[in-house]
Amino acid sequence: MNFSTTNILLLFIPLVIISGMLIFLINIKRKNQLHKIFIILFSLLFMWFIGLLLQISLSDTLNIPPIYFEYFIYIAACFLPVFILIMALIFVNTKIKFNLKYLLLFIIPISSLIILWTNDLHHLFYVKYSVHFRETVFGSYFFIHTAYSYLCIAIGLIYLMYYTIKNSGFFSRQSLLIFIGTFISLLINIVATFGILDLSIYTTPISFAIVIFLISLAIFKFNFLTITPIALQKIVDRMSDGYIVVNEDYLITDFNETFLKIFGVTASDIRNKNLFEVINKYNDLHIDCNILNNSLNDVKDTDRTVVFEEHFDRIDKYFHIEINRITSKENFLGILILLKDVTQHNIDMQTIKDNQDMLIEKERLASLGQMIGGIAHNLKTPIMSISGATEGLSDLIKEYEASIGDPEVTIEDHHEIAKDMKEWIEKIKTHLSYMSDVITAIKGQAVAFSEQTANGFTIKDLINYVDILMKHELKNALINLKTQADIDISTTVKGNINSLVQVINNIISNSIQAYQEQGKSNEDINFRIYKDGKNIIFKISDFAGGLPDNVQEKLFKEMVTTKGKNGTGLGLFMSYSNIKAHFNGMIRYETEKGKGTSFFIEIPL
Repeated sequence: MNFSTTNILLLFIPLVIISGMLIFLINIKRKNQLHKIFIILFSLLFMWFIGLLLQISLSDTLNIPPIYFEYFIYIAACFLPVFILIMALIFVNTKIKFNLKYLLLFIIPISSLIILWTNDLHHLFYVKYSVHFRETVFGSYFFIHTAYSYLCIAIGLIYLMYYTIKNSGFFSRQSLLIFIGTFISLLINIVATFGILDLSIYTTPISFAIVIFLISLAIFKFNFLTITPIALQKIVDRMSDGYIVVNEDYLITDFNETFLKIFGVTASDIRNKNLFEVINKYNDLHIDCNILNNSLNDVKDTDRTVVFEEHFDRIDKYFHIEINRITSKENFLGILILLKDVTQHNIDMQTIKDNQDMLIEKERLASLGQMIGGIAHNLKTPIMSISGATEGLSDLIKEYEASIGDPEVTIEDHHEIAKDMKEWIEKIKTHLSYMSDVITAIKGQAVAFSEQTANGFTIKDLINYVDILMKHELKNALINLKTQADIDISTTVKGNINSLVQVINNIISNSIQAYQEQGKSNEDINFRIYKDGKNIIFKISDFAGGLPDNVQEKLFKEMVTTKGKNGTGLGLFMSYSNIKAHFNGMIRYETEKGKGTSFFIEIPL
């Protein structure tokens, strides 16, 4: 095999790989900047190899001076170093915005081409050209071109290497492959250019075959062009959650800046160190290593996610810890340990828990305050009636005593007096029964929420309670409550009647106040009870103009009131929580501006 045949074979093999890579990249549907820069790189390499193959094949056959092929080949040779530098910048930053400073990089490559193409006039590029470096005599400008090319490649390599060391995780395998390949190519080119070894001009592109192989390995083995490159580290360093990655031997291979800040350690303290040795070194963390070890073993061979909460004594923080394994095409890459700081969340939850009883008590007292007037009226009316009845009975007793021994009083008169007494007694009984119902209802409402039990009640009981407790407020506002039960009133509902009555009364009270704000009276509030599937619906409707938009946005989500300084904002907020907690139900509403609002309390039967 002669010199030409050997070179053709050595150039043809990488050319096939280059062609395959170009086809692969061009067929990617959604290309990012990294895809596009690699298309340019492989296209330049393709041009370079084609030019060299044509030079070997045709220069002797057609008696064409080899330097004329250099005019075409150097289009790739001049621009390739610049695009290697740009590739490194994109790889590190994910995306760059091209502007004037990047265009300036192309001044020397363009100048090199112009000087090469006009070399016969001034011989600044080549004094004497040969396919063998030792026989070539370079012009003065050639060294400027070469120095610039090496500088671009060197800066690109340094940039890649710096971020490879900084990132030092899974992604660094890809950048390391590119670095090694490009470095080997650069080293061979320097050896050939300075005549350290007697190499031909074909040595440099052939050395790029190493780069092609390693880049191909990065692409196909590590999914190089299908994932976010080094710039991802900038993103994860800004995450509020810390993370570490350990390999199958539990050596820490990757982490973010947040993790280092959380535990006050440096990268050198933990990089490539055994996780459990690090924990033992910082033994004041008081981490349960058994739980951690079992969790790591659980996720090592499965796609299961392990989640638990841990308190680290040294830094006095609570963390939600999530452990998953990392795989790529079913290859095990490591285990991700994600730490979410939930210290403030736990503090907030404890604060909410501490304040819950206070909020409930405040709402209960607010509701009881609304009922005071109703209680006074509901008890005052029957008391006055009983008082009148006792006066009537007193008069009948006096009349009866006066009739004793009176010959004009007949037996019929005695029966008439007895009849009147019975009527007054029946009225007293009726009023006492009513008072008993009022007291029972009020007593139930006064029971603390924490003492409520999940007993049952009937629809009839509920209607009676609402009627008793809202009667005074409705009458005083001249508002009519129209109750309609489209369900058997003996139907039993599970839960505490007092909780539901309080919610319904609060909604009715809101409707009354909505009418009062508009100066309306003799209006209706409809209270309808019906069944919908497996739910019983309590619908309260008014015709007071609907809810404002700003109230709708916050309703049930936070404490909000439309009553100004007279409102607590607790009513509907706590009502929603009450129905969810005690009945496993929900409250929703429908409102229309200018018309009215309907609230629907849905409770499972």
